[in-house]
Amino acid sequence: MNNEDKAWLDYRARFADVYDESNYASPLQSAVMRASHRLTEKKFNERDHFARVLEIGAGTGEHLSFVRHGFDEYVLTDLDAKTLDVAKNKSDNKFSNKLKFEVQSGATLSYSDDRFDRLIATHVLEHIYQPHLALKEWQRVIKNGGVLSILIPTDPGVAWRLGRHLGPRKNAIAQGIAYDYVMAREHVNSCNNLIALLRHYFPERTEAWWPLPVPSMDLNLFFVCHALVKKTEA
Repeated sequence: MNNEDKAWLDYRARFADVYDESNYASPLQSAVMRASHRLTEKKFNERDHFARVLEIGAGTGEHLSFVRHGFDEYVLTDLDAKTLDVAKNKSDNKFSNKLKFEVQSGATLSYSDDRFDRLIATHVLEHIYQPHLALKEWQRVIKNGGVLSILIPTDPGVAWRLGRHLGPRKNAIAQGIAYDYVMAREHVNSCNNLIALLRHYFPERTEAWWPLPVPSMDLNLFFVCHALVKKTEA
């Protein structure tokens, strides 16, 4: 086993323990990350309701607190069971009877067709090999007329690369994480390619950028797409 493989295995073993500290430790980095979650939910308010919601790659459950609409069931999934344990401990008791925590692969889901009304994936699609197949899988489990909400970082845009060096890289290296190597293995899809896929598969959608209302991956840090799922009768 070479050193690079060991670095990856060490990172994955520590992921649940270091994720929050790596991404929400510094005030600036925390503010930016939380802004991405708010951007994802900006479109919705307390008058909206989705009966069944599925979150892909929920990790330590950070996104749930930003959800403003009502729901009857909210399923948090992740491939890492340890992160879901953290999410359980962080979850609000008022939602306890509505929440489920399930280990699932983001690329291959065990759910039946047309099960959910909304699917949320923040900071996920850039990590998945063959993202076009993942999008089809996500679409499969959403009901006709449901919504796919997908947020991605603008990597490798100029603003994202600059922001990475202002905080996350330094914090990760301080924790003994081989940051550049890990990011090379984690962010396997570029923002511009993912946007092209989303626009191809989902003609009915709304888009938003942050922090500027300018459709540019070089001037922004995040992009969100809310895709309306339309299924044709067989």
